[in-house]
Amino acid sequence: MTIELYQSHHSTCSQKVRITLAEKGLPEKDKDWIAHEINLGKFEHLTPEYLKINPNGVVPTMIHDGSVLIESSAIVEYLDDVIPDNPMSPEDPVARAGMRAWMRYIEEVPTPAVRVPTFANMLAPARYLEYSDEEFATHADRLPLRKRFYQRMTQKGFGEADVNYAKEQIRQTCERIDRDISANGGPWIMGEQFTLADALVASLIDRMDDLGYTYLWEGDLPAMEEWFANLQARPSFQAAFYSGAKISERYPEVYRTAREIEAERGY
Repeated sequence: MTIELYQSHHSTCSQKVRITLAEKGLPEKDKDWIAHEINLGKFEHLTPEYLKINPNGVVPTMIHDGSVLIESSAIVEYLDDVIPDNPMSPEDPVARAGMRAWMRYIEEVPTPAVRVPTFANMLAPARYLEYSDEEFATHADRLPLRKRFYQRMTQKGFGEADVNYAKEQIRQTCERIDRDISANGGPWIMGEQFTLADALVASLIDRMDDLGYTYLWEGDLPAMEEWFANLQARPSFQAAFYSGAKISERYPEVYRTAREIEAERGY
């Protein structure tokens, strides 16, 4: 098979797919699959050429033997269907439904929540502070999916209420990970099997760790902490988070820990 992945190194959704490819025995970009790097800072995801293959104007996009697939959750399920090695979905229908419920939750709660501190703490300072109101409004109007998100953010980032609500959602996610690992016997969310649920939430927790929000789960969620340590030691994680894949590495000039930013902003 020929797999091409239009992706960004530090995109959490691209990382979800890279973890899954590695779990399926395809760990190395440009060897096991073809990587097309989309520079989000230069807005290459909004070019007419890219919008032809992904009208949503986001990454990743995967092309497999000529078929175009978009949306990370759909892509990882597809990979699990077409590559039988190392299955990442439970055989039991009830457990499989439970995994899919987790996948829906991940897309609805922590995925959008993680974008808030990412943009507030890193992307707004790195990209948008010099924009005038008119320039920023024009940029937001170009976005097929996230116009409202950008309009709520403004070029200065998000305010205290939005950041605090995002933190509540991440904390809730961590509590549910801890709860289900304990209930299912671990070491993974669904029990002994590493599933698509683990792969999808992995990059989100890593992003919060990279931004300095580990205090949201450290100390009172031991099963979740152990899960994260096990995750970081997994070969697929190492393959997905190669050098340069962290957002702190992409924008070192504006990086500060969450605690430093919160102390400065007074929340």
